[in-house]
Amino acid sequence: MNIAQDQNPSLLIPGSRFLVVGLGTSGYWAAKWLVEKGAEVTVSDAREASRLNDEYQNELNSLGVSLETGKHREKTFLETDAIVLSPGVPLDTPFMKAALKRQIPIIGEMELAARHVDVPIIAATGTNGKTTVTSFLGRMLEDQGLAVFVGGNIGTPLTAYLMGEMKADYLVVEISSFQLDTIERFTPEISIILNISPDHLDRYADYSAYIHSKLRIFENQGAGQTVILNDDDIVLKKTTPPEGTSVLRYGLKKGAGIDAFIENEGILSAVTEKGRFNLSAFSLPGAHNLENLLAVVLAGQALGLAPEPIQKTINAFKGLSNRLERVCANGHGFLQKKVQFYNDSKATNVDAAVRAVQSFDKPLILIAGGRHKGSNYQPLVNACKGHVKGAVFMGESASLLAEAFTGETPFSLAETMPDAVKKAAHMAESGDVVLLAPACSSFDMFENYDQRGRAFKSAVEGLSNGR
Repeated sequence: MNIAQDQNPSLLIPGSRFLVVGLGTSGYWAAKWLVEKGAEVTVSDAREASRLNDEYQNELNSLGVSLETGKHREKTFLETDAIVLSPGVPLDTPFMKAALKRQIPIIGEMELAARHVDVPIIAATGTNGKTTVTSFLGRMLEDQGLAVFVGGNIGTPLTAYLMGEMKADYLVVEISSFQLDTIERFTPEISIILNISPDHLDRYADYSAYIHSKLRIFENQGAGQTVILNDDDIVLKKTTPPEGTSVLRYGLKKGAGIDAFIENEGILSAVTEKGRFNLSAFSLPGAHNLENLLAVVLAGQALGLAPEPIQKTINAFKGLSNRLERVCANGHGFLQKKVQFYNDSKATNVDAAVRAVQSFDKPLILIAGGRHKGSNYQPLVNACKGHVKGAVFMGESASLLAEAFTGETPFSLAETMPDAVKKAAHMAESGDVVLLAPACSSFDMFENYDQRGRAFKSAVEGLSNGR
């Protein structure tokens, strides 16, 4: 079967050959679902079997899936009907190029699953904030008594929903630029783009290519569907969604063409008559979280949700782990000194780190560093001037950060997270904030940003009076 020639995208022909590239969570669920539908499935992962999830391998083996590990094989890529590419695998590898030249269809797990769902999809993307917005919106819909699947890039793949027993009213999905690179027909009822700033430049040819990827979220939308954009974002302000879509824009201040904004400690929205929401109980810090909230409120109103449960969710939502998460130090001395520790391990790019720094009006000690993603650190240097009194750099990018901050902010280098936390704590004085905002990915020292965040929390909790 050739997907590109399939006249009915809701059907999957038994006996077709699929190659799933990458045995992460999305690859595992895609392979399971394809087998369930009668496809002949091979999974290829360049990593050695010892580095892959044993449970995934054992179950797929029991289902008759062929597993090729340790390296990719060109023959496997060329002797298949279609390829399902995991987000972590670039499209520009030699074998992928060979498959494209052979005109073998290549799609992602999100695209594959979306072709087989009959439930409205609400999709959120952006350089920063998409996980918070996806979770927030899912909670808001649940507070309305609706059945909601929340997943995608946030953790649970869409193919896992297809294999479950849940019948959702809405699918709320976070979608990354890597997932958008492999869509063809993906069409959400509501698409949300929160912001676009330089990121993943180690994978994209340039910033323009990254922007193009993000904007693909609405390329298949049309009449009756909605696009929600942050008008404060310099790229999105100039963006024109497809003709026929309903376009809603938000910003922190009232302005021409703005459908929702902040005024008098509340949100004003022009989407419905009852478009005012109180922010007195909203607890997430930073202007960026107000922007996120505006997007969520617009999405809720576009869906026709009642205002009371929207307000209830605004009051109750407390944010997510690794996103400006307050961490308590066990060391009695730090409690007395009123030094606060915040974990923003999810700040995996420069713009996110800048937003984290700008969320505080207290003196900061910044912990940053990790795997370099090709971005310029100057915006972070500028944001730290007069606000960050000291910094600790770690990971593969430590020397690049040190070079950027030399002569601007005092800093030291650390080899491990406990070492970084101790050095930052030594710099802190009464009333200061120690902030982990790496501005880099975690893959040099940790499996993911969550493990990095847990390491930070463990190091903070382990601080003693003797420091």
